[in-house]
Amino acid sequence: MDVVAVLREGLFGSLSSVFDIAKVVIPLMIAMQIAKDYRVLDYLSKFMKPFTNFLGMSKESGFPLMVGLVFGLAYGAGVIVQSAKDGNLTRRDMVLLSVFLASCHAVFEDVLIFVAIGANGWLILSARILAGILVTYAVSRRLDGKEPYEEFLPQADQ
Repeated sequence: MDVVAVLREGLFGSLSSVFDIAKVVIPLMIAMQIAKDYRVLDYLSKFMKPFTNFLGMSKESGFPLMVGLVFGLAYGAGVIVQSAKDGNLTRRDMVLLSVFLASCHAVFEDVLIFVAIGANGWLILSARILAGILVTYAVSRRLDGKEPYEEFLPQADQ
């Protein structure tokens, strides 16, 4: 295969992937804005509040958390970025959302793939959610009273 064919395949494959992601993310952003305007996000945030409180996040992180769980990191990231730009998420929320979703993202999609090849879906689902909760809880307790990444920043001489 020549270099031009490889580059063409890479370019068109990448553009196709970006377009596929945009087909989901753009409607999600529109739906998020409509939900925000009609206070649906407030309802969803109240519903998720006990869970986000346990994990040390604000109630505003509930919607991005749900989107990341259902649709995965690629689509959830768009909602997280938009929520952060709107000023709805603190740095702490973003760190904890990232930790949770990194360890426990796209649970429905991934579990269904494993079930299709014969795995026990309930076991995989339970283990992933439990791991996400435990790791995020531990990180949130480690961050208590600190700004995220504060411990890694150089300290000024006293």
